[in-house]
Amino acid sequence: MAVAVTAAAGSAARAAGAVGRWLTAPVPLGRVAAFRTVVYLYLVVDLLLVTSSVRAHANVPGDLYQPLMVARLLPLPEPTPLLVNAIFWALIGLSLAAATGRAPRLLGVTIFLLYFQWMIIAMSYGKVDHDRVGLLVALAVLPTVGRARHGDPTRSEPAGWALRMTQIAVIATYFLAAWAKLRLEGPDWMTSSVLAWAILRRGTEFAHLIAQVPYLLVVSQFGIVAFELLSPAVFMLRERWRLRCVGFFYLFHLSVFATITISFAPHLVAMTSFLPLEKVRPIERWRRSRAANKPQPAEAVTM
Repeated sequence: MAVAVTAAAGSAARAAGAVGRWLTAPVPLGRVAAFRTVVYLYLVVDLLLVTSSVRAHANVPGDLYQPLMVARLLPLPEPTPLLVNAIFWALIGLSLAAATGRAPRLLGVTIFLLYFQWMIIAMSYGKVDHDRVGLLVALAVLPTVGRARHGDPTRSEPAGWALRMTQIAVIATYFLAAWAKLRLEGPDWMTSSVLAWAILRRGTEFAHLIAQVPYLLVVSQFGIVAFELLSPAVFMLRERWRLRCVGFFYLFHLSVFATITISFAPHLVAMTSFLPLEKVRPIERWRRSRAANKPQPAEAVTM
């Protein structure tokens, strides 16, 4: 009995160690630096274009504000014009500063808290989007990495952990979306008219064209649920195939936007955590191009 218990404990310890190594698999610091820049620059776009309508919530009657449970537990204040506009402008300024890599812990924590409040304001008026989970997790974990310089090849476990947490949140968004469909409506969701309704409500000309193909929408609904349920398999693939799988994820969202104009932009930004972003250095390439095209000084003529 003692031998069996010891063996079981040893197996559990090895399994825990393997999981720990997977969660903290080191990645180049340059990758998390680039990811940080992408995320914080997106926040500016999000505030100015995607969620700009949230500012209007400051001027609606207070009884329309139905705070999410987390806002009631903390508790968070009811939106006012001063609060909403202060968060809006603070996030824009701080995000631009954080995109440069300055004060990553201080700015990162501040931005996460402010954007979390911004999302509470956005989602407490009757509509809750599920495409923000990965982005919120990214904002929460990026400050834990500390300083990271673009192009730095030094491999870091904290950087790996931050990206892995974001990746898990991205994939959980898919898997839990399928779980919600099956839990609330069961297998009938796959044979329902949900895609047909979406196309009638906000479909493009392309969507109306493909909707005429018999049974295509029902087959698509089976495919969506299968894709979402199998999405965790991306972690089992080797890097080359994992990147191809992530490319398929992007193509899936491109098709969704082309048919019913839903972009999932924050989710797509968080999904760049899978990509080798340290290899994309446009400023450095621009500088090299300028240096290569710069006319060379004429050689001195010797008399």
